[in-house]
Amino acid sequence: MALVNAGFVVLDCAEPEKLAEFYKGLLDAEETLATANRVEVTGAGGTRLAFRRDMNATPPSWPRPENSLQAHLDFLVEDLDEAERRVVSLGGRPLDAKGAPGPYEERGYADPAGHSFTLRRLPPTAPKQG
Repeated sequence: MALVNAGFVVLDCAEPEKLAEFYKGLLDAEETLATANRVEVTGAGGTRLAFRRDMNATPPSWPRPENSLQAHLDFLVEDLDEAERRVVSLGGRPLDAKGAPGPYEERGYADPAGHSFTLRRLPPTAPKQG
């Protein structure tokens, strides 16, 4: 069984809804998740992008080093504790492993070279009760 079920490239931005609209048009994508701080889209070719609200986001200055980091990897997993053990065993390290509890719990890590990524628990697939 695969440890990671799906991956997203996540772009931090001040207005995720507006950026999602751009990429929906560019990729002939459909919106697959929208919350107050995050919008996810899947393109016709399978490209999966997410846009996360960061009110302090500034446009990238690449190739200049100031403000050049604007994206990180985001992976969906079923079991965060198991995934964390695997990350650490592979040489990664926790950055922020105290995510908010609930269906969208997430934890931040760094790979062996220091690049940040997030593990998020898969959202529930069962229909709402009640």
